[in-house]
Formats: sequence, C-alpha cells, structure tokens
Amino acid sequence: MPQRLTESLRARGGPDLALAIVRDRSAQSGGFRADAAFAKPQLYDALEGRSVKYAIRLPANDSLERTIIELLKRPVGRPSYKPVVRYKSFLYQAASWKRARRVVAKVELHFGELFPRVGFIVTNLTGSNRAVVRFYNKRGTAEQWLKEGKQAVAMARLSCHRLRANVVRLWLSVFAYNLSNLWRRLALPKAIGSWSLTSLQQRLVKLVKHARYDWLLRAESRLTRRLFAGMPRKIAALPVPAG
Repeated sequence: MPQRLTESLRARGGPDLALAIVRDRSAQSGGFRADAAFAKPQLYDALEGRSVKYAIRLPANDSLERTIIELLKRPVGRPSYKPVVRYKSFLYQAASWKRARRVVAKVELHFGELFPRVGFIVTNLTGSNRAVVRFYNKRGTAEQWLKEGKQAVAMARLSCHRLRANVVRLWLSVFAYNLSNLWRRLALPKAIGSWSLTSLQQRLVKLVKHARYDWLLRAESRLTRRLFAGMPRKIAALPVPAG
C-alpha cells in the first residue's frame, strides 16, 4: 500500500476507512492483506464482522518469540546453502484483543546470517501455514505493480492545484498503464513477455525530441526483426469480440 495512504489511514485511526478503500476489491477476491501498520484489533473485528478473510503482519514481541523458541535453533551439522524454512501455527491473544486468534510464524535460516528471519501473521484463514504465507506475500506483488505504475506512467505525479485535474491525470495514467499491460500480456513474444514496463520503455523504444516534433523510434539493438515480427502475429491471433 502506498506510503501516503498508509500514513493517512494510520492518522485517521479507523478500520472503516481501510475497509471503505478495499471493500469492493475484498468482496470480489475475498481477502485483505496489510502490513504491521494495520495490526489493530478494531480492524480485525470489522473484517471478521464482514466475513472478509485477512492476513495482516503482526509486530514481534517477547511472548510471540517464546512460543517459537524451538524454531530458532539451527540444525546440527554443516550448514546448508539452501535456506531452512520452518512454520508454526498457534492461537495467540494480545492484551487488547477480545479473543484469541490464529497466528502463523515463519522462520528462515540463511547461510552466512547470524540471526534468523522471523515473521508473524495474524489471520482468520483456515488453510495450511504455507498457504497463509503465500496469500500474504501477494501483498508484495501488488506493491510491485504500484511501483511499476509510478515509474512507467508517472501514476503518482498529481501536482495540480485542483482535485478534478488530479483525478483526470490519474485516470489517464491508469489508462496508459492498462493499455501497456495489455500490450505486454497479449502481444509481446515469450522471450520478453516478463519484462517490466520500465524495461520495455528503455530497451525497446526510444523518444527523440526535435524542435517541433517528438519521434517514437524502435531500439534496433534490442528488438530484433524476429521479435518484432512476433508481435503482429500474436495480435492477429487474438479473438475478435462478438458484436
């Protein structure tokens, strides 16, 4: 979630404001993910009252760490180069909570690191520990999309003095992002289909400015004739909408 939005929600201090922002999305996907800034019992109660599944990062404390003390011990013998990952699920009730809730702990032991990486997630999901962590980690995927939008199409550049002008600029940025994302997903060859929009802008095309005109040119060093020929073929293969 963007930093300004996080600070705004934290300052206003209400779970209803967070729910108002994610209500439509949560109703479709049935899930709410957030970092430790939203670890508030009022938010848990509001989400549970609306039957919304959630996974929220929980700040570590001594009581939580004592519960997983056995996971913090490193295996005996030569350390493995591959990270050792352990999970544990347990019921936990903080002093400000009305009832106990499920907490999933994840511990990672990495080669060459003295201290383990520990994370706690409070959730009302009923799946396995790995499934809860995978569900929570999708929050990072959404943040990457937001970061990509800010870098590729200047989605966060809302410097106009009037609100309506900023709304229009945001709409244009979202339209440009969706159009670029459709181009990436439907028209690009498989070899470069996973590139970010910023990489596509910098490595496939280049903008040449003249006194009266701007020219959008193809970067020949990156986009070979074979890759370029694959784009029209994929576009021609797309189904035509009915009507």
